[in-house]
Amino acid sequence: MKKVILVLALIAGGMGMQAQNDSKTPGIYVAGEGIVKITPDKVTINSRIEHEGQSAASVKSQNDEVVNKVIKFLKSEDVAEKNINTNYVNLNKRYNYNDKTYTYVASQTIAITLEDISRYEAIMKGLLENGLNGINGIEFESSDIEKHKAEARKRAVLNAKEKAEALVAPLGQTIGKAFMISEGSNNSYQPVYRAMEMKASSDTGGQQTIAPGEMEINVKVQVAFQLLME
Repeated sequence: MKKVILVLALIAGGMGMQAQNDSKTPGIYVAGEGIVKITPDKVTINSRIEHEGQSAASVKSQNDEVVNKVIKFLKSEDVAEKNINTNYVNLNKRYNYNDKTYTYVASQTIAITLEDISRYEAIMKGLLENGLNGINGIEFESSDIEKHKAEARKRAVLNAKEKAEALVAPLGQTIGKAFMISEGSNNSYQPVYRAMEMKASSDTGGQQTIAPGEMEINVKVQVAFQLLME
């Protein structure tokens, strides 16, 4: 039994020395950044329909009528049902402090995703003609977002490697394998507007139309490489 305990103690001691040696392995720690700029191919219109009046039933009826017209219009334009989403429906009582009276406000939001950005102007024109009276915002997207994320990660790691090599080169040293890689928690995975331009379009008689510009995906990583000694 004593022999077994002694052997186990020697093994444990050896593992401890190995871990201690590994922790003292010379290394170089660098940050890398990968940026991918893309042109969006989808757009989501966050629209709002709202009516105010003296009767709750009346404003609710007005809203329902416009919602039905808007949905019928979108379907006639072959917008898929999965791309027409109602976010919320509200019916509130509003107090007017000036004349001390109450009115009722009915509102409903509909998120409309267009998988063809070129249809934006025609769809927007039709929405307004069918009674839609509010826009909460426009969001541009990419249908290949996962592919672009992967490319941004790759660029970030390669950028870290280039930095590490540049740092040790003046010392006449080289880097070895990476022994630690972590991805930043503040990476911009959702597309960020790089340009939200307003331009005149001949197709709309010179009226101002919105252009998506560029979107950016930004990934940051921390990488540790072995520092090879000459």
